[in-house]
Formats: sequence, structure tokens, C-alpha cells
Amino acid sequence: MDPLRRCVIQLSRLPGIGERTATRLAFWLLRAPDDLVCELADAMMELKKGIVECEICCNMVSGSPCTLCSDSNRRNGMVCVVEQPQDIVNIEKGGVFKGRYHVLHGAISPLDGVGPADLRVEQLLKRLEPESLEEVILATDPDVEGDTTALYLARLLRPLGVRVTRLAHGIPVGTEIEYADQASLARAIEHRREI
Repeated sequence: MDPLRRCVIQLSRLPGIGERTATRLAFWLLRAPDDLVCELADAMMELKKGIVECEICCNMVSGSPCTLCSDSNRRNGMVCVVEQPQDIVNIEKGGVFKGRYHVLHGAISPLDGVGPADLRVEQLLKRLEPESLEEVILATDPDVEGDTTALYLARLLRPLGVRVTRLAHGIPVGTEIEYADQASLARAIEHRREI
């Protein structure tokens, strides 16, 4: 197979990259200096070899336990459950949450053949006893799969005496009500709070 075509095919396998973008990237790589292309290839190989799953929170990190699990300044007893490792990055950017994390590596999606056994639910349950968890914050996506996962986890955790909360959903900051979609507006009204 033609090397350019092979590169386009492989690049288009990446999420969010269609054939047009893959073609542009392939031609960019052709024009790029050899050392830059080699560094890029080395970085991708090192990514696969140098990243492991944290034995505690299941985050993808360079060493286990990860720096978040090892940080003695973080609040014990509170775990924020997220679907994917990149969700931790976004929450940490906010600078508000100072507890611990747990990564499920997906969400329940029967249509895609993903059930609770395919997620890191067992690892979460193992954390209940030794960590004396007081609260589990379910920070799954506000979609059908995320809601299903949150409901499943809530039903599993509540009988164990753990406070289970869910991230509030509603209208994003800076959005005018007239432009908000109906589902976001309904959730904003449903999850209103006193001021």
C-alpha cells in the first residue's frame, strides 16, 4: 500500500479525525522536519509503554499510585467518580475539588455492549472500607449513558451507607436563557437552589 494512503488510513482511525483532516495531517507530516516526526513517533510509543493504570483510582498515569492518590493534602472520605481520565484534568482546572477520584473508563451502554462488569466498579467498591468514604460524587456525563451509570452506582452505594451526590446540571454560565435547550433548562429548574 502507498505510504501516504496508509498514513491517512491510520490517522483517520483517531477519534474526531475524518479522512480530510487525516490527509491534511499526513501532508503536514511529509513537510515537517524529520526530527519532529521522529519525536512525535517516539512520544506515541513512550505513551503506550510509560503509562499505567493507578492501582487506587484507575487513572492513567506514569506511576502508581498516582500523584493525586499520594497527595496528603487532598481530602479523604470524598471521591469524585468520572467516566474517563481526561475528566479529572477538566475538574482539576477548576481548582475547587480537593478530594479523591475514581475513573470508571466508560459508562454503561447496552447498545454498545458495555455493562457494569466492563467498568471499574469493583475497584470503587473495594475503596469503601479502607478509605472510610463519606461521600461519592457521581460526575458522569449528562447523557443517557452517564445518567444510567449514575443511577446504577447510586443504587449500589446508598445501601452501603455512603452519601451519594450527582453534579448539578443546567444552563452553562454566560448563556442567555432564550438560547438554552429545553433539556438544560428543565434540569436547571429541577436542580435549583436557595440563595
